[in-house]
Amino acid sequence: MAIRPIPQIGDPVLRIPTTDVAEFEEPEFQVLVDDMIDTMRDAQGAGIAANQVGVSMNVCIIGVEHNERYPYKPPIPLTVLVNPVIEVLDDETWLNNEGCLSVPIRGDLCRWMNIAVTAQDRHGEPFQQVYRGLSAGTVQHEVDHLAGGLIVDRMEDPTSMTTWANFQQHGLTDYLARIAPIIPRTEP
Repeated sequence: MAIRPIPQIGDPVLRIPTTDVAEFEEPEFQVLVDDMIDTMRDAQGAGIAANQVGVSMNVCIIGVEHNERYPYKPPIPLTVLVNPVIEVLDDETWLNNEGCLSVPIRGDLCRWMNIAVTAQDRHGEPFQQVYRGLSAGTVQHEVDHLAGGLIVDRMEDPTSMTTWANFQQHGLTDYLARIAPIIPRTEP
């Protein structure tokens, strides 16, 4: 297991849609998954996609366990999503403010409130889960990466862009008030 470099905005690997995984038990694939977990945890991320470690494969990791960067996020069990497909469950959206391990800014963007994900786990077994609220936003963020998308593509108001430090100093209090009704509705 190793911590891998995280490509930053402008690196072409982030803009290429990933290819589906077919060989789950290949040692290289299992090492990739372990390295992604280590890299995400080392960077204090809530998720990471394979192209964020330079590999164009359709796999992402999500997981939040007492994360210092995101103390307001409810826990998400460590989950490996391979070849994920999102189904939007209704029309409800909410305004999130997101950062990214590959983009050195944060900004406001709309996310679906309620989604279902169909995927495979790291061994190719079927996986299905409903996600709501902040957890749904995390999954959507990572699946966007797998399609070659970044948060800057979804930001509707460029004036919401800020550095992490300025968000903490000037925007965090308002953001926490805005998402207060979303946190109790977050699943899992």
